[in-house]
Amino acid sequence: MEAKITRLLQRLSEVEDLLASPTALADQKLYRELTQEYSFLSQLRESWNYYQKMLLQLAQTRDLLLTEKDPELIEVLKEELKDLELQSSLSQKKLETMLVPPDPKDSANTILEIRAGTGGEEAALFVADCIRMYQNYANRKGWRYEVLSSTPSDLGGFKEYIMALSGPNVFRYLQYEAGTHRVQRVPATEAQGRLHTSAITVAVFPEPTDDNAVEIAEKELLVDTYRASGAGGQHVNVTDSAVRLTHIPTGIVVTCQDERSQHKNKEKALRLLRAKILEERQRKQQSDIAALRSSQVGSGDRSERIRTYNFPQNRLTDHRIDLTLYKLDQIIDGDLDDITQALVSHYYQQKLLA
Repeated sequence: MEAKITRLLQRLSEVEDLLASPTALADQKLYRELTQEYSFLSQLRESWNYYQKMLLQLAQTRDLLLTEKDPELIEVLKEELKDLELQSSLSQKKLETMLVPPDPKDSANTILEIRAGTGGEEAALFVADCIRMYQNYANRKGWRYEVLSSTPSDLGGFKEYIMALSGPNVFRYLQYEAGTHRVQRVPATEAQGRLHTSAITVAVFPEPTDDNAVEIAEKELLVDTYRASGAGGQHVNVTDSAVRLTHIPTGIVVTCQDERSQHKNKEKALRLLRAKILEERQRKQQSDIAALRSSQVGSGDRSERIRTYNFPQNRLTDHRIDLTLYKLDQIIDGDLDDITQALVSHYYQQKLLA
């Protein structure tokens, strides 16, 4: 690890020089790539310096323990040693995750689509919990998010919720959230106190950029407008502001009803449609890399799960990497780093082995 980090940090001064060159300033694509690389290398240097500092303090504390005679001071040093060992271990894991090379798509604007699967109303309520989880995670990361489309359920959950997120490394850390998420808990609606198992599905895909723009001709679109409605048939408004777009060549259908303006709903629906068309194109071009959305999320059946959230045991298990954490309350509150960073590192190792 040390040799790899040393090589990468030697690159930092080269990137600084390149960023100041007329060539980079004249080429916006190159400039963006260099800026992203510079940001990554700067963070790597900061994390490496912190790790080295922890190792030094660890060695010094161990030396003091060998020579110290005062029993009270020995106990203080033991506590300090325990804390330093934890900090050095955490900083090492962070470095290992950072060594996964940057990808051009890392900071691409990302669309997150969450749908209720098996479990009816309880699944819809868990969709609402996951929306809050991802939004809290976005706040911790300094990302921005906005709703593109949502379909509320009768009891305050969501049958479907689609949002767009933007910010540094947003796609890097969210891409492996795609799949079926299983929840085990006693629903608020359960009078007998029995444990229920429900499932939701998550799909994740990057929005098109200037480099891979998706052009849609008006003649390729079938546009339907209808009256937006909320849970229980309550009308959001009394105008035909909701929009359904059908892309005739691919058959992809998207809807949006969250805005009161038909024009704004159509704009958001077009963003979602372009992202889905781009994903379909990439799937066809790189079928061994880019998965079809249906293979990402499965059918929403409980058995097709990537992750289990067990509320009575305060336990989360990610079945792909055999990771189990007993802090589900913190995770549901948006503390996802231990999971997302482990997944980034795991799938990078898988790519190297392949």
